[in-house]
Amino acid sequence: MREMTRKSLHDAFAGESMAHMKYLIFSEIAEKEGFPNIARLFRAIAYAEFVHARNHARELGLIGNTVENLKTGIDGETFEVEEMYPAYNAIATLQEEKGAKRAINFALEAEKIHAELYEEARKLAQEKRDMEFDNVYICPVCGYTEVDDVPDKCPICGYPGEKFVKF
Repeated sequence: MREMTRKSLHDAFAGESMAHMKYLIFSEIAEKEGFPNIARLFRAIAYAEFVHARNHARELGLIGNTVENLKTGIDGETFEVEEMYPAYNAIATLQEEKGAKRAINFALEAEKIHAELYEEARKLAQEKRDMEFDNVYICPVCGYTEVDDVPDKCPICGYPGEKFVKF
């Protein structure tokens, strides 16, 4: 693929990915405000944006098998932990942005766990074995992730464990 086309598809992938996430967030807001059909419309169009992003990712060669995808996940989470969020935290500190620092810290701490979970999954997938667990619990405030046992309260942000989202 020629470089100009690759860059265009990469930019389109980023834009479609962001639109997907924005529309899911907008859907939550519409639902809370009592607009269930508007919420559903946001979710439906978010799915369409996901389809666009997936098509672009496929053409860019960003999708591999499970072991390769887990390695990509590990690399991404590790980059966020070791480079991206520390740099963003330094900027937020310099500019005295307390809300940004909180959001960055929440993400940084949760990403550490994500990298560990992906590494565990990758090792199992290399052996042609799946992970074994009943549920995954996610803190809806900071993204802290726990497998099987929901904590009494989130160790990152203190949010009550009974309010975690179960997958």
